[in-house]
Amino acid sequence: MSRTLSVAQAKATFAACVRWAEDGEPIIISRHGKPVAALVQAADVEKLTRLRAAGPEGGLASLAGGWKGSEELARLVRRNRRSR
Repeated sequence: MSRTLSVAQAKATFAACVRWAEDGEPIIISRHGKPVAALVQAADVEKLTRLRAAGPEGGLASLAGGWKGSEELARLVRRNRRSR
């Protein structure tokens, strides 16, 4: 579950927000009631970057990474032809 705080609330409780994010609880920051930013664990940013780079056409091979042997899996999947 994530918490939603206004910019002013996040500013006033920034250290606590960092602790919550560090513990795995995303903090959604809103301005005038609309979500504008999020404070998350650094590892989540790496995952998001990888997902964005993959795009909708990237397939499973583009998501491989982060565990031992995943590079080999990515190579094998890329080598196979796609079918409809």
